[in-house]
Amino acid sequence: MKFQTLASLFVAGSSLLAISAGARAEEGEGTLADATDSAEIIVTAQKVRQRAIDVPITLSAVTGERLEQLGITDMGELSAYVPGLNVQIQSANNPGFVIRGITSDSGSSQESPRVTLYYNGVDISRSRGAYQGSYDMDRIEVVKGPQATLFGTAATIGAISLISKKPEPGVSASVTGGYGNYDATKLEGFVNAGNDVIAARLAWQWLKRDGYVENLAPDQDDLYAKDQLGLRGSLRFTPASNFTADLIVTYDRQRNSGTPFLSQSLGSTSLDGIYGAAYLGGSPYSAELLGSDKLGLTRDVYDVNFTTSWDFADGWNFTTVNGYRHFDATEVFDADGSAAWYLEFAEHAKGWDASHEGRFTYQDPVWRASFGWNYYVEKSFQYVPFSSEVGTFLQCSAQIIPGLGCVAGDNTVTAAATTYYASGGAYSELPYSSWYRNEGKNQTWSMFGDVTFKAGPRLELTAGARVLIEKRRSGFSTYQPAAPVYGQQLLPIVDTEGEVIAATRSYSALLPRFNALYRVNADLNLYATVSEGRRSPVVQLASSGSSVGSLYSDGLYNVKLTNVPNETVWNYEAGIKGRMGIFTGSLGVYYDDYSNFQVTVTNTSTGVSETKSAGSATNIGVEGELNAQFASWLGAFANFGYIAGGIDDKASNGEYAGDQFRLQPKWQWAAGLNLQLPLDENTRLFLTPTVTYRSKIYFEIPNSEATSQDPITLVNLRGGASFADGRYTLTGWAKNLTDKRYIMDAGNTGGAFGYPTYIPAEPRTYGIEFTARY
Repeated sequence: MKFQTLASLFVAGSSLLAISAGARAEEGEGTLADATDSAEIIVTAQKVRQRAIDVPITLSAVTGERLEQLGITDMGELSAYVPGLNVQIQSANNPGFVIRGITSDSGSSQESPRVTLYYNGVDISRSRGAYQGSYDMDRIEVVKGPQATLFGTAATIGAISLISKKPEPGVSASVTGGYGNYDATKLEGFVNAGNDVIAARLAWQWLKRDGYVENLAPDQDDLYAKDQLGLRGSLRFTPASNFTADLIVTYDRQRNSGTPFLSQSLGSTSLDGIYGAAYLGGSPYSAELLGSDKLGLTRDVYDVNFTTSWDFADGWNFTTVNGYRHFDATEVFDADGSAAWYLEFAEHAKGWDASHEGRFTYQDPVWRASFGWNYYVEKSFQYVPFSSEVGTFLQCSAQIIPGLGCVAGDNTVTAAATTYYASGGAYSELPYSSWYRNEGKNQTWSMFGDVTFKAGPRLELTAGARVLIEKRRSGFSTYQPAAPVYGQQLLPIVDTEGEVIAATRSYSALLPRFNALYRVNADLNLYATVSEGRRSPVVQLASSGSSVGSLYSDGLYNVKLTNVPNETVWNYEAGIKGRMGIFTGSLGVYYDDYSNFQVTVTNTSTGVSETKSAGSATNIGVEGELNAQFASWLGAFANFGYIAGGIDDKASNGEYAGDQFRLQPKWQWAAGLNLQLPLDENTRLFLTPTVTYRSKIYFEIPNSEATSQDPITLVNLRGGASFADGRYTLTGWAKNLTDKRYIMDAGNTGGAFGYPTYIPAEPRTYGIEFTARY
């Protein structure tokens, strides 16, 4: 029934596009539009320059101009305007990228991402190193469905490709300064200079804002304050018309305050009053044990990219893309969401990755081909220290003294007296600390190729595959000492006394894709695709309470080795893309069939995340986009996505049967206007109102109503005036104009100990900006 409904929507939309285009069919007969048509967005998703409507896959492309119109400076903001995409930025250290309901947000160094994030052609998908500001961008392409031949093995269900603006001949510059509520400050711009042979560009973005959740703790800052800096230097060398070399160096930095993990049941914070004051920050030894005396994130990312493109013969091109990225982040957080010295954690994530790719492409009137090789290596670790007070931990976890409680409504930590009472007055405080660490080194060697046969002026057929060999090495180590007086460790995690237990496995795979494009006329294309995606197996080392499936080191440690099988998905989709008069649009329907669907769950006794196979899963959906240019001064857009999917509801899938995917809305849509009203030759007024909608989502698997968010509708507004032929612009903006109160995430580490926490999403923000251009 679901498939019939989606098919009906697709047919109806296709018919409307076809009828609208009918008047242009005769005109387009035999004169297919050139791929460089300036009326269309040009993309490189298939590693060649094409109009977006000529790419036989489901693709959303957002230009830098559109990003500026919408005021988007963050990947999380972008996702509201791209059907099938959701990006949750819990913190810059913990972003979640979701395409068609499939999440890629695990911080474990032992796991692979599902959604590839590409930055100027280089894979930067490792979660803790992936986030960066969106500034001075040429465009962002969101490619949906498995794309192994185009974007590597991590593109299990899609890819997000960030493409920055490159240096160009001439001298130009722009600077934007802004100020808003919560003392928000923005400074962004670029300087470009050069000629036809060599050109350079320097771009930057600095964003600073006070926290929007007040923190009552006297030694802590307000929560969710932002201090973010991005710098990018680009150099383009073009010694001849057939050769280009690009060097791009990027630095990204965050010095943000703590994430507001707010408890519903401990202290004064409640779910209904989630925007009220909180009391977070509990360990007096945070600086010594966790890495900082204050909650918050210290993160640095360095990225170098070197790309060359050589047209060495008629129809032939060779491109090599080389990248190195290094990240180092420490985030201190209060996992219990209260004033208690109970669940105080930090995460230190550090790592690097390097890649090299060589790709040949060939084009002639009948054939288009692309083939090459890739080597990718990454090495990282995730170190998690823990701090608590023994009596407080035992009282809050197990209520060992009846009636004493944990944290009172006035933020008094009643559990802090537990040690005194339980020891008969011998001790008033017993500090405790421990840590665990996972690490991984993963290498992938692959060869890939795509061949497109133009069977006639209307039909193109594409087949391709990637062959890969990967080597995965995982490591696990812990230090879990016995608590003083109590005599036992507090977290039920095996203690390896700091020794690293490691395991290595190798795998291979073949990942194909098939595409067909049929040109109805110059402005209307039909497409279909079948492709396979794969998420790598997980060589998972973690704590174990039994000897089953365990790996021993000298017979002393009981560490469980789990080889979580690779997740595979077969993707089937068909769609229509067209341009008709004032309208451009696309409509697509897809079906995904998963085997060994991997889920990340939190162990309810240790608080440590683990990956498991949830069995089979299916996904079926429709996505549509429509843009209209009613006049030179008035444009509009609308898009929607519908997903009916989740883990299959059958007994063999156990406790996960029937669950909706994490962070997956069934419905998502956005709409907006772009008014550009000229007053005279040098002055214009502009206004861009937008509305976005997202239906109910669940934050965890297994699904729970307690950790879910009901539908939300957000209204945003951006407008102002441009003077002196565009050289100066004054802009006012407001996001979440109606001040909608909702949560960004729920459950988290505290949920594993019986105290789920909730993160409030951004309230209404507003401000003004002034831009000067040269």
